[in-house]
Amino acid sequence: MVDSIHPSGAVDPARQVGYPDPPPRMGFFTDTSLCIGCKACEVACKEWNLVPGSGLDLLGMSYDNTGALTANSWRHVAFVEQPRPVGWQITAPFAETPTGPPVSPATAEVAAGAGSDSGTRPGVPPGPDPAPAGAMADGSQFLGMPGTDLPGRRDRDARSDMRWLMMSDVCKHCTHAACLDVCPTGSLFRTEYGTVVIQEDICNGCGYCIPACPYGVIDQRRGDGRAWKCTLCYDRLKAGKTPACAQACPTESIQYGRLDDLRERAQRRLEELHAAEVPEARLYGHDSNDGVGGNGAFFLLLDEPEVYGLPPDPVVTTRDLPRMWRRAAVAALTMAGAALAAFVWRTS
Repeated sequence: MVDSIHPSGAVDPARQVGYPDPPPRMGFFTDTSLCIGCKACEVACKEWNLVPGSGLDLLGMSYDNTGALTANSWRHVAFVEQPRPVGWQITAPFAETPTGPPVSPATAEVAAGAGSDSGTRPGVPPGPDPAPAGAMADGSQFLGMPGTDLPGRRDRDARSDMRWLMMSDVCKHCTHAACLDVCPTGSLFRTEYGTVVIQEDICNGCGYCIPACPYGVIDQRRGDGRAWKCTLCYDRLKAGKTPACAQACPTESIQYGRLDDLRERAQRRLEELHAAEVPEARLYGHDSNDGVGGNGAFFLLLDEPEVYGLPPDPVVTTRDLPRMWRRAAVAALTMAGAALAAFVWRTS
């Protein structure tokens, strides 16, 4: 029997299904703190995989015109508008200017240097050149929303009590995938990279995989009936290329690579955010001890999973099937024994 345990101690799903010497497990790490909601991933996914259009009807949900993962939306960029978390409040009072609205002390300082004869440009205080946009206090560069600071950080100049949370959602490519357990035709299969793919030419449209998915990812296409979802661009993986969505992401919010490397990178990013006063940052789907054995596509979130429409404690929906079958077998044997005993009693 093929050993299905990775050297790290996690289950290797490719080995588990019989690949004797599979390549490293590949996946996605989506850092939502870098997402700018541009939807380039949605467009790239549709273009490469020839996914039909989702329509142009607005859903009345801010700028979200797709709403959820569907048969025609294998990537979905969620837009969540919410009050800022506790602790964002302005830490310095705003100063009144003689001829205009209140401004922050930093802005007032710049304005005060406008008429100086220090040899600097009007409106620019003397000293070194200002840091480039997005520069952090330690000199590192932040690739988040243009013109804003990290979501959730203390923002001295912010005048709004609202913030945007954006996340590009996708199929999780679970380690223990319930959709594989229930597919009667073998249309769903595990690839050598550990991902889960639907073969549309084998799918018969039974729909069993749809309620089996704990994340509500899989959907049937209207007028077609077959199930569709993200393949993690299996054809591109076999050619040694990056999936289309990660290739198109301008801020590297969607990162593709070896799953072990991505988990290490995600842990470092989480520590950076905590050090930058974003205590609500958390990883989701990275733990091999969760209810699905960990995901091949996991996320760094800036709030509770429910805020993004994700289940807080996902489980393999077919985990109780063996126990149910055993109970059904015991019940059937008990009924058969009772029927036999009744028959013997009557005949005697």
